[in-house]
Amino acid sequence: MTQFTIPGLTDKQATRLVELLQKQLSTYNDLHLTLKHIHWNVVGPNFIGVHEMIDPQVEAVRGYADVLAERIAALGASPQGTPGAIVKDRTWDDYSVGRDTVQAHLAALDLVYTGVIEDVRKGIDETEELDRVTQDILIDQAAELEKFQWFVRAHLENAGGKLAHEGSSTERDAASTARRQGSASA
Repeated sequence: MTQFTIPGLTDKQATRLVELLQKQLSTYNDLHLTLKHIHWNVVGPNFIGVHEMIDPQVEAVRGYADVLAERIAALGASPQGTPGAIVKDRTWDDYSVGRDTVQAHLAALDLVYTGVIEDVRKGIDETEELDRVTQDILIDQAAELEKFQWFVRAHLENAGGKLAHEGSSTERDAASTARRQGSASA
């Protein structure tokens, strides 16, 4: 930490906020790279719709990372946006799907979004008493992420509300299950 932080916050509060925001910054940096990977590697029917749906999500998530990095700087710390920071902060596995169908990628992405949203919501809970300004930032970002997940799920849901990859716990399993469901209905 530097010699200052935001007025009204203690150094201890600022330190905890920086820790929380740094992990989220690394999550967003990883997520926007994952989204771009999907954008480049999705194939099959509905390719163009999904290809074009992903780019605004990439830009939004990059924007979230920028907001958090600037908040870290305002708190008196140095945001870490390097690949090494992503790896150091990572508690998740690297995205595991390469060139694959729309259904496969979207099923895997649904699980990615679930993990990211769960982490953001934990941050929202923790910042309730710690710093409501930071909480406000996270709430706004969570709302958008939840909307993006809804966009993804709309491609995976049947008329009865069941997701094509229901019950899957890993990206590879979700992709495989959704791919099988897609080929069975074709």
